[in-house]
Amino acid sequence: MSLEQDDSSTPTEADNRRDFLKKASLGGLSLGVMNFDSLEEEVEYTTQKVSRHSAPSDLEITDLRYVQVGNTPIIRIDTNQDVYGLGDVRDAADPRYALMLKSRILGRDPTNVEALFKRIKQFGNHGRQGGGVAAVETALWDLAGKAYGVPLYQMLGGKYRDEIRIYADTPTVEDPQEFARRMQSRAEEGFTALKMDVGIDEVDHISGTTVNREFWMERDGGLGGWNDTPGSYGDTEHPFTRVQVTQQGLEEIAKFVEATREAIGYQLPLGIDHLGHFGYNEATKIAERLEEYTLAFLEDLVPWFYTEQWKRITESTTTPTMTGEDIYLLDGFKELIDQRAVDIVHPDPLSAGGMLPTKRIGDYAQENGIAMALHHAASPVSFMATMHAAAATENFFALEHHSVDDDGWEDLVTGLEKPLVEDGSVTVPEKPGIGVELNEEVVRERMADDVGYFEPTPEWDESQSWDRQWS
Repeated sequence: MSLEQDDSSTPTEADNRRDFLKKASLGGLSLGVMNFDSLEEEVEYTTQKVSRHSAPSDLEITDLRYVQVGNTPIIRIDTNQDVYGLGDVRDAADPRYALMLKSRILGRDPTNVEALFKRIKQFGNHGRQGGGVAAVETALWDLAGKAYGVPLYQMLGGKYRDEIRIYADTPTVEDPQEFARRMQSRAEEGFTALKMDVGIDEVDHISGTTVNREFWMERDGGLGGWNDTPGSYGDTEHPFTRVQVTQQGLEEIAKFVEATREAIGYQLPLGIDHLGHFGYNEATKIAERLEEYTLAFLEDLVPWFYTEQWKRITESTTTPTMTGEDIYLLDGFKELIDQRAVDIVHPDPLSAGGMLPTKRIGDYAQENGIAMALHHAASPVSFMATMHAAAATENFFALEHHSVDDDGWEDLVTGLEKPLVEDGSVTVPEKPGIGVELNEEVVRERMADDVGYFEPTPEWDESQSWDRQWS
């Protein structure tokens, strides 16, 4: 065979083009009206919607970083491919709850969500201490959804609803009529469920409304519920403050509820939270006094772990009782549910351990005839992730939107339908993963100055402990 014959047997670019177009036509591609200068341009055009990533099984976690926006740390889990996942470490939580988990997941496949969750769940606990595990779990679902091209709800088993009902919180003022006007404005904005924060904080300035008030007023924070100074009222569990509410105090609290009901009517569910730190005897008195207003729920009357006290309160009133935003995993809810100590469970996915643990809580509650509402007070990242958990859980009632009055909150992410809340509901995202991405420009404007934008965290790369809990 001559060299000339060898050269002639080599495919030319024209031959390649004819072969490619032939195969493309068999695949259903219509290129008849397209003109390309080269085969490479043709390939680029016809494969523009094809993922350039390798198989999801080849994904590997390479980093975990965070940015602080307001009181919420947002984490990002990076991989060896052009795909990453986002999650929140709950509001007012320490980012180190998540950072300490980095060494436990580096080098592993992020799509093995449950296996990784079981590896890290021992490092979570109730309250904000569950935030690290929940942030990582959420980010892993975001990654897996992007890798497989499906929304998060689909990986949780599918959805029961296309829209998620929202209930709105409302800033508190000491005048019942002004408070009622604020609640009415929420209804006018289209919300179909409402919550009011009202309790002894709003009436303690009126003489004769509470017993044992002066003892706490002489201490740091007075009767403020959010003071964590040891020995303060805010840092003392409800049964141990020995604060009591008088009949006058009951009537003053009732004025807020009555004015609000007169303003919004009885068509909308109306719940109450932050009544104060007092024992179940006082909670029972308040529940009885407010029954005539047909409230949707009374929330967090005593700490969640006092199951017997919750059961006594619940059995003493026809008003539904609700708790759970500080509980970690289904294990923490089981006794409340098994004892039917509350009427509604109220997990915050960012304390509960993440999205799948939240669904498991809801499913277990449903088996026992108990409904589920959801708490949320962090960034739009976890808010939209929570949409998926709500969509995938049948006994879901409503989700709290704690940032209605935060201008620019929605702009922290891209991919939202605007307006976000319409007719009191939010549409479940249909994009892969959570369905939103960070708006870097806005995040940089609102982030903490001393943290930076997803700065490297090499100091968290290596584990320095033996984690196994058995021998």
